[in-house]
Amino acid sequence: MSELNPILAGSAESTEAYQQAIAQTSAAVVQWLQQPEMYQGKSVTELRERIQLDFNPQGLGNQVAIERAIEFFLKDSLSVHHPQCVAHLHCPSLVISQAAEVLINATNQSMDSWDQSPSATIIEMKLIEWLRAQVGYQAGDAGVFTSGGTQSNLMGLMLARDAFFARQGHSIQQDGLVGDLRKIKVLCSEHAHFSVQKNMALMGLGYQSVTLVKTDEFARMDINDLREKVAQAQANGEQILAIVATAGTTDAGAIDPLREIAALAAQHQIWVHVDAAWGGALLMSEKYRDYLDGIELVDSITLDFHKQYFQTISCGAFLLKEARHYELMRYQAAYLNSEFDEAAGVPNLVSKSLQTTRRFDALKLWMGLEALGQKQYAAIIDHGVTLAQQVAQYVTEQPSLELVMKPQLASVLFRFRPEQLAGSDDAAIALLNQKIGDALLDSGRANVGVTEHNGVTCLKMTLLNPTVTLEDIKLLLALVEKTAQPLIG
Repeated sequence: MSELNPILAGSAESTEAYQQAIAQTSAAVVQWLQQPEMYQGKSVTELRERIQLDFNPQGLGNQVAIERAIEFFLKDSLSVHHPQCVAHLHCPSLVISQAAEVLINATNQSMDSWDQSPSATIIEMKLIEWLRAQVGYQAGDAGVFTSGGTQSNLMGLMLARDAFFARQGHSIQQDGLVGDLRKIKVLCSEHAHFSVQKNMALMGLGYQSVTLVKTDEFARMDINDLREKVAQAQANGEQILAIVATAGTTDAGAIDPLREIAALAAQHQIWVHVDAAWGGALLMSEKYRDYLDGIELVDSITLDFHKQYFQTISCGAFLLKEARHYELMRYQAAYLNSEFDEAAGVPNLVSKSLQTTRRFDALKLWMGLEALGQKQYAAIIDHGVTLAQQVAQYVTEQPSLELVMKPQLASVLFRFRPEQLAGSDDAAIALLNQKIGDALLDSGRANVGVTEHNGVTCLKMTLLNPTVTLEDIKLLLALVEKTAQPLIG
């Protein structure tokens, strides 16, 4: 009977089918979590041949569909909780976040209007208020949960653009872009996230609008070069839409000098957006909160909780210092956020978001904060930063390993450079390290990032997993050396 009525509802047949499906799925996950390999090691070609869709006209039923998902998806998924899975800003998730997903999915609330998500709307608003307090913003609820950093960065840049034109008496929302658009620039560091360029292209201003600012030896924005770039833009008759500062670059974890950038921007009435998708985790830190000094001065902020807050994907937020700027993107739709609602004080969050239908991802952060408490949350965030420092020290003590950069957040950039290759050129060393990274993933034993810093191809460990220890990383580095040996010849 349940297979003939597959919708989740309150009937006995539906709830029984739901419990069976959840039980079958969770049992499979528990079994998958026990597998020793990080990855089963299938290649792109093998996966293409192996995975075949079976859309049977009669349907396969829940049990068989779940069995096929376990076989073709779960078993061949990367184990992001594995201690040797350290390539990307891709975290293992809190158990409480998994529980939150069950509630989010079962209730299927849509965050665009209060009458689709009453309690969820209030919870999200209260969380935004709390996040603003952590930043040091004035009391308020100007902000919204997002799908992640790229969307949050788009919101920051879009509102910066609209505020820029509004100061000149022009409404982008009503009339679109006008004037010599090639004279409009955005400044960011040469290590800023690629979504700056991507979003400027999306907004019709193109990659050409992005001016890259030099960085120092630790990949942080060079404030002197920023001053020069601002002066140069003004001398060229260009207008600066925004400065995008980064708090946690993807590879180095570098945090730009936020206070100095904000002070310079204030002199020239330039919007500052901070991409703190990674480094924003330090808002919770007991040891490293001072790394974010000055963040309370900027106009808008990107935060991600599916990085070092250990929430399931997706979970991010956008914070806006001054609520009045939200008027730049307001749109009145009678069926969602009517004037009648607003006059009655009904909060419809569609006015704050680029999305209409939107998941209640805020529940994951709320449950995480309540379950762990701030002290335990701070401890698991700080663990990764402290571990990176310990790993860096260990790398410097190994004769065949070279530390490429001193860590700042929870990443370590290094490369394999044995004594027998001391006379080799950089291209040979670069190719060897690339092959090491590929071989580790092909074997299914480890996932180590391969990147480039200042022209040097290197390996990267992003140490987000709070269960990983220095001993785990020592084993991984031994595996790197073992994998490298047959490749040297």
